[in-house]
Amino acid sequence: RSHRPTRRMASSATRESVAAYVATHELEPKLNAMLNELVQARPENAQSWMSGYLANAGGNGAPATKASAGAAPVVAGAAKPLASVYALLVDICTSAQKSLYPDVTLDGHYVTECTKPEWGEYQNNTALSLYGKLKGTPGAPTNPRAVATALVEAMHTEGARIEPGMLGKLDVSGAGFVNIHLVRAWIEARVLDAAVGGMRPPAVRTCKAVVDFSSPNVAKEMHVGHLRSTIIGDTICRVLEFCGYEVLRINHVGDWGTQFGMLITHLREVRPEAVGAADGSADGLGSLEIGDLVTFYKAAKRRFDEDEAFQTASRAAVVALQVGDEACLKAWRALCSKSRDEFGQIYKTLGVDARLEERGESFYNPGLGAVVQRLDAAGVLVASAGARVVYPEGAEPSAATDEKNDGPPPLIVVKSDGGYMYSTTDLAAIVHRVAEERAERVLYVTDSGQSLHFSRVFDAARRAELAPASVTLEHVPFGLVLGEDGKKFKTRSGETVRLADLLLEAVRIAKEDLLKRAEERGEGVEGVDALASSIGISAVKYADLSMNRNSNYRFSYAKMLALTGNTAPYMLYAYARIAGIQRKARASGGGSEGPAGAAVPAILLGTAEERALAMHLLRLPEVLDQVEGDLLPHRLCDYAYELSGKFNQFYESCPVNNAPSAELRESRVALCTVTASTLRLVLSVLGIPTLEKL
Repeated sequence: RSHRPTRRMASSATRESVAAYVATHELEPKLNAMLNELVQARPENAQSWMSGYLANAGGNGAPATKASAGAAPVVAGAAKPLASVYALLVDICTSAQKSLYPDVTLDGHYVTECTKPEWGEYQNNTALSLYGKLKGTPGAPTNPRAVATALVEAMHTEGARIEPGMLGKLDVSGAGFVNIHLVRAWIEARVLDAAVGGMRPPAVRTCKAVVDFSSPNVAKEMHVGHLRSTIIGDTICRVLEFCGYEVLRINHVGDWGTQFGMLITHLREVRPEAVGAADGSADGLGSLEIGDLVTFYKAAKRRFDEDEAFQTASRAAVVALQVGDEACLKAWRALCSKSRDEFGQIYKTLGVDARLEERGESFYNPGLGAVVQRLDAAGVLVASAGARVVYPEGAEPSAATDEKNDGPPPLIVVKSDGGYMYSTTDLAAIVHRVAEERAERVLYVTDSGQSLHFSRVFDAARRAELAPASVTLEHVPFGLVLGEDGKKFKTRSGETVRLADLLLEAVRIAKEDLLKRAEERGEGVEGVDALASSIGISAVKYADLSMNRNSNYRFSYAKMLALTGNTAPYMLYAYARIAGIQRKARASGGGSEGPAGAAVPAILLGTAEERALAMHLLRLPEVLDQVEGDLLPHRLCDYAYELSGKFNQFYESCPVNNAPSAELRESRVALCTVTASTLRLVLSVLGIPTLEKL
């Protein structure tokens, strides 16, 4: 595939002619109505489209609105919608520092959130570090507070240049901390911007990313070990795509190797009607299920370990498969097809994006020889005990110590019998993803136990220049799923837990809980099966995503299905509650939806709870910016959980339907609307579908 070029927005002249046409034909009311419908129906897409338009068109064109008393009128969308509040403050503080002390360089940004609301929203902690750097130099400040005082004036100057109207009071506290208070009208305008166009992604450097995740083995069932890679990988793709990346989702299935020779040989003997004899006579696997194939594989493995004749026949089948024997290929395709169907059912249940493309190990077979040649030509491939390997840079043994090397283990590329390794396939995959897919960021979402392997693969790829320095190769590791006892998660019989069984059990428990609570209320549950499926699967996914992916976590149905705490059921109920409040307010004559083209209600943040909710809403681009960089989805779960908490505090302290004035009522309904749409967006990015009623 060729890399798709970035679409360019129309020129300013074209935009002016379009604007004139819209004005002449009085189309603005209709376009506003269409935009409102789009934002409501497809928030995740509408927000991304709007962000691109606003970024290229200058951020104008949104309906005018009223401002807080005493503030200048603002236009929704006039603020910079793609820059997070944190990013703006870092820019301001860094520029202020450079204007004062251009020769001083600091590591980090030193901008943090304030821990107490009376101190402001953020804090600039640069002064202490600057004082340490300046101490002893000619004309150095006498103490950190003197540095902080100088920073205050410079921050006001740079703030007026970078983001006019953003900075309010700046005061120095303690040893030299600059407390930053944001202007209320500026916060209100930013929230209003979100009310009109939805939350948009942060301004990040976007590119084409290839994300390699899930990767089950053909002829084997997906088990609990595939859960985290599948869920985390799918979510990372959603985050990157929302941030503007072009994302290619790759399922690097295990569909090649000795195991297929064993399985085909065994099936030809015990179930010839399934895969056919050597002449290729058979129509496929028929009624065999994936579980049957697993049983046959285990039997074939036992025979391979114990029966030398079976070993010979299996190896012959592998060779026949590799050279393109039609009978073997037919049996192999049938095994892959049966497995693909089973994997598809799991992915559908988990809500994995359907654009996940299968690129198994076999896909890269034609490029293995060329990879070995490039490694050899680069001078990084060496012989070791009959094999051909790549040692980590600087760890190559001398000829005298070749067989006694105690350093880091090498990456085996070609086995002593001439066969290729997983590492060879991974290197060929890198070549294809760089040369053919034009990837600029390649991610591998696998368990942390493969960290050493990928470190060796990436090192070899760099040294042989299989991937240029401009392409990032990143291993995205995750911890293990443990049982409630803290040990490896297994069935009572000691077997690995089948992923299908795990998901079915979550749905069963969710249904049981729904019926029990409905019975206690003396009510029925409409569509209980669909509801239980949504809650149960969401609970499994959210429980995984809410944990730092680098950590192991204990799998507990009771905890993940609880209605309290940072769980999917709690978040689904929180969203349904906010949506219900929103509907009730609209039904009684309030809310931000009015005639097409009408002015959007002003956002009024007169209480501490309203301001706290608004500030948390505005943190979303900052959180997305972090996740785009460090690929830790639990940050989004934490954000959503805190958002629901901020909303509860707001709703308990600030009457919505019974607000003191119509203007305040409309503002609070608009806050409910922005909160609901933001929570829906975050859950959507996490792959969790919301429920309007629960």
